[in-house]
Amino acid sequence: MPKNLQHVAAEAILYAKKEIETYGVPDMLHFDFSLEKALQLSNILGARTDLVSIGAAMMDVKLGQACHEKRIGEHVAMSMRAAKEFLVPFHLPEADEAIVLNAVEAHHGGVPFLSLESEICANADCYKFIHPNGVFIYLTVLGKRLDSFTACIDQVEAKMDEKMRIVSLSAVKEELEPFYKIFKQYFAMSR
Repeated sequence: MPKNLQHVAAEAILYAKKEIETYGVPDMLHFDFSLEKALQLSNILGARTDLVSIGAAMMDVKLGQACHEKRIGEHVAMSMRAAKEFLVPFHLPEADEAIVLNAVEAHHGGVPFLSLESEICANADCYKFIHPNGVFIYLTVLGKRLDSFTACIDQVEAKMDEKMRIVSLSAVKEELEPFYKIFKQYFAMSR
């Protein structure tokens, strides 16, 4: 990783963690888990770890603020604006900046991936809601916010369904699909 991009990645992670500390969303464990998965996928697939680190840190950087302001549906646009502003002083090459911004914009699907790095970020985000570690973290978070177990299960299942539609990398699908199917069975039985 070039020194400049190591610095940008470290600053992006610091920025994201400060946002989480300010707003409490996303959960720090979720953030760390997704970032870890992004870096693992990057290494396995031969992607640029520096850009994956920055993209993974920035993709939900304004999620907490959006939740706080009851503008959750705007968190991607808010994160895009924040990422653009964040990147200005670093003077990244245009192609690198485009990859980072695409990682933010495309992580919920609906926008095509411009690079393997962007695709990795979106797929890593899916671990937060399908992998057992992510599901249990999410259930713990929802248990503090929602007033019934059924409401928690409904929310987790809806998020799992959304994220399973986004999974695009075969290695991720192979790993997450069995968990998805098991959780779907357990959730059906719990009702």
